[in-house]
Amino acid sequence: MNKYRIQPNGSFRLKDYDPDETSAFKGGKQEALEALAKLNKRLETLQELLYAEGKHKVLVVLQAMDAGGKDGTIRAVFDGVNPSGVRVASFGVPTEHELARDYLWRVHQQVPRKGELVIFNRSHYEDVLVVRVKNLVPQQVWQKRYHHIREFERMLADEGTIILKFFLHISKEEQRKRLQERLDNPEKRWKFRKGDLEDRKLWDQYQEAFEVAIRETSTEYAPWYVIPANKNWYRNWLVGSILVETLEGLRMQYPQPQIGLEKIVIE
Repeated sequence: MNKYRIQPNGSFRLKDYDPDETSAFKGGKQEALEALAKLNKRLETLQELLYAEGKHKVLVVLQAMDAGGKDGTIRAVFDGVNPSGVRVASFGVPTEHELARDYLWRVHQQVPRKGELVIFNRSHYEDVLVVRVKNLVPQQVWQKRYHHIREFERMLADEGTIILKFFLHISKEEQRKRLQERLDNPEKRWKFRKGDLEDRKLWDQYQEAFEVAIRETSTEYAPWYVIPANKNWYRNWLVGSILVETLEGLRMQYPQPQIGLEKIVIE
């Protein structure tokens, strides 16, 4: 999966990544769904082990354009995991209470504790994405934030947090199809905001903002993965595979039980 991992060498260009690409999986949609089901079972076991061992912390960051599939990824990849050890944190427009503090304050409160896996549905990266594109703060303010974010994530990693960041990469045409599907389906229409159309007009600016953010903040301790996301089945399989591979690499073990438990007979 290293082909999707962005190396911290400053050479990343988003246009080099095809959102339709599916080359890492040798098969079609049905085979991928079957493979994902097996990954779900393996992830369920690994997440229970993570919780039981209580040693590691895991942070998954999901970012995408509107309709990029963040919610769908969460539903598909984390299907079956124990909710006692997995938590989703979503970051919308900051409240007045949050704006009165530094922009990382609300984020830091949501990072995982030992034994926990936390998924950020949007994240601190909004402060170098939407803030930049919509000129919500001056450039001299958001320009410094790449350094802040690198050091924030370095601190989390130094304190034992495993960080995986996924950019779900869709094409402009695929976004158009998905937004139209929301409008056409009464059960999904509630997801559509008129503001989505205004953001769509800023597609190129957002693509540039994502490219710079990924290039500036993909590090060895907090890597970005650019996930081809036009095809949901490939997106879900790929994210699940990277997550399972990472957790298996931790070589976790269940804690030793108390001595003498094997002699207890419950009447």
